[in-house]
Amino acid sequence: MEKAEIASLIYLGLLAIALLGSLVSYNRHQIGRVAQYALIWGFIFVGAIASVGLWPELRNSLVPQQSVVTGTGEVVVPRAYDGHYYLTLDLNGVPTRFVIDTGASEVVLTPQDAGRAGIDVAGLNYNSRAMTANGMVQTASIRLDRVVLGDIEDRQVPAVVNGAPMQESLLGMSYLNRFDRIAIEDGQMVLSR
Repeated sequence: MEKAEIASLIYLGLLAIALLGSLVSYNRHQIGRVAQYALIWGFIFVGAIASVGLWPELRNSLVPQQSVVTGTGEVVVPRAYDGHYYLTLDLNGVPTRFVIDTGASEVVLTPQDAGRAGIDVAGLNYNSRAMTANGMVQTASIRLDRVVLGDIEDRQVPAVVNGAPMQESLLGMSYLNRFDRIAIEDGQMVLSR
C-alpha cells in the first residue's frame, strides 16, 4: 500500500469510530437496539464484500457462459469455474453435455447419455476395455448417426459407452481430431475447421 492509501484508510477508520461513538452516545438509553442494528448492518456489509470477492465464481455458477459457434466453423468454448471446458452437442437429436477431454482417445458416453441418444444400452456388447484414471473399465463401441454442434454436422461418429458409472460424458480426440486447430487463448478453447 502507498502512503496515500494508508492515510485514507486511517482517516476512514477514525471517521467510522467518531460516527459510531456519536451514535452510541445519542442512543445510550437504547444500547441493545443500537447493537442489534449495528450487527445487522455489519452482516450486510460483510455479505456485500463477500459477494464482490466471489462474483467471478458465482457468475459462472449462476449464469454459465455458453459456447459460441461462428458461421466460419469456429467454436469458442469459455473455461468453466472448475477449470474445465464443457460443450453441448446434439446427439441424434438430443442435447448432451460433454466435458472436453484431450486425454481421452475417444468420445465416451455415460450409459444415461447413450440411452437418451437412442442407443439400446442393455443390448450392447461390452467387449472392449479401456484404462482410465479410475482403473480398467468395460466399454462398448458404437457409432453416433448424427452429431451436431451449431452449424457443424458430422455423421457416423465413433464413440464408446462406458460400462462403469461416470459423472459426465467425455468429448475425446476421435471427435476433436475433426477440427484443424485446437487452441487455448485468454481462458477460452477455440476449435476451428
